[in-house]
Amino acid sequence: MNIGQASRSSGVSAKMIRYYESIGLLPEAARKESGYRDYDTMDVHRLAFVRRARDLGFSIEMIRELLLLWSDRDRGNADVRAVANVHIAELQAQALKLEEMIATLRHLVKSCRGENRAECPIMADLSRGAAPPPPKWPQRKSGLAVRARA
Repeated sequence: MNIGQASRSSGVSAKMIRYYESIGLLPEAARKESGYRDYDTMDVHRLAFVRRARDLGFSIEMIRELLLLWSDRDRGNADVRAVANVHIAELQAQALKLEEMIATLRHLVKSCRGENRAECPIMADLSRGAAPPPPKWPQRKSGLAVRARA
């Protein structure tokens, strides 16, 4: 099958298929006489595996390791479990960091009255350790600020 068919079957974009080939996550595809890539069913299964692993947040290096384990029928599932447990620990650390950021932002928003004055606890926190801004910054409308008020 061609790259478009492999893409539709696996749920991986053609661009990502080419990328995965370039980094060795997917073996280089066979070529037809016309020079077009020719993927087989195993390639599509491998792509679907990679897509699912990416959906779960596994890094490329972890996916590389998982693919090696997947193709090794003599491996024990303890090896797979160990990779998954490392990833769980990484995700928990990221979640903790996100929760800390949310708590900080909630605190800052709560301490900001939203009045029409220059002093702002949010800006004070963001600028902590930074040099003071120049006397007058160029004025421009920010789409983000406009959307936030709407």
